[in-house]
Amino acid sequence: MMALDLFLNLRVVDEHGRQLGMGRNLGALRAELGAKARGAFQALAGLQARPRAEAAPAPAAKAGAQPAPAGQGRPGAPAPAGAPAAPAERRYTDWSFGELPELMELRRGGQTLIGFPALIDDGDAVRIEVFDEPEVAAQKHRAGLRRLFALQIRDALKYLEKNIPDLQKMAVAYMPLGTLEDLRGQIIDVALERAFLLDPLPMDAPSFMRRVEQGRGRLTLIASEIARLAGVILAEYALAVRKIKDTRNQPDATQDASQQLQRMVGKRFIADTPWLQLQHFARYLKAIVLRLDKSRADPARDAQKLAELRPQESRYWRLVAERKGVQDERLREFRWLLEELRVSFFAQELRTPQPVSLKRLDKAWQQLGH
Repeated sequence: MMALDLFLNLRVVDEHGRQLGMGRNLGALRAELGAKARGAFQALAGLQARPRAEAAPAPAAKAGAQPAPAGQGRPGAPAPAGAPAAPAERRYTDWSFGELPELMELRRGGQTLIGFPALIDDGDAVRIEVFDEPEVAAQKHRAGLRRLFALQIRDALKYLEKNIPDLQKMAVAYMPLGTLEDLRGQIIDVALERAFLLDPLPMDAPSFMRRVEQGRGRLTLIASEIARLAGVILAEYALAVRKIKDTRNQPDATQDASQQLQRMVGKRFIADTPWLQLQHFARYLKAIVLRLDKSRADPARDAQKLAELRPQESRYWRLVAERKGVQDERLREFRWLLEELRVSFFAQELRTPQPVSLKRLDKAWQQLGH
């Protein structure tokens, strides 16, 4: 019996029926048209918005924010239906904008769109914007909320900036990637994330202030833990860089290891890597050193395993490029399965948290819905 593959040709149109884009890859279309759609959505959100009280609650991590318009009702009360949103340029240094709705209805002509409000990091303050994509809103909101927490604990952060353990020593190993200030900033950002941004995220001023007090007491301890992990990773990174440089007559293995290193340990690897995955980085880096030691004794085996690995990596990075870097949870999971496959292929003695194989990666790939 023959299997029949069905492909949908997706066509994106505006409210007037004009075609904006067409293709079979939804992720690529969203990435291509996302910026334009978000711009139009932001313009609309600035004109008219109201909370969607009847909607089922969204997950707390995707919560957004919308201020009650000045002079209308008690603080924190939902805006009346059809009331104009507060100006997007209004900036806040504390939680003075009332309770945050998770969803909003935006009306344009006969259409009703669902919006996801988010706090936006503005450096010395935050502001509020509304997005059409919950994933984008959630990402922006976490960064904005982190900034709002930081503004409440300025003195504690000033102390922390001067007392991160072994910062000068780590900065030497980090030098090929960035400056001491870059390194310190990431450690503090991740510490704020882990101290204050636990789910469920605060939705109003009282819950926000409770979280401020809870997180303040554990911030220094958490920052020290992050700094210790960063120090271990950077030490292993330096060893891997040196091993690649010193390995001779294995051009394919060293080129592949160098590319792996660049993709994994970038300038913002501490802040951009999920905390759970960051804890595996030292093992991944040890695996590079072990692999290059083994490749000298058995170059044929290294070449064979590399040939098996390359198709898996090529299709992943090709899909990332098609989606213009936009990744969902399954795509991120596949990315770290690739690193575990490398450990399994080249440094089995370091072990993997769970069994990993080409068959498992093929199964995970089918679930991506690419």
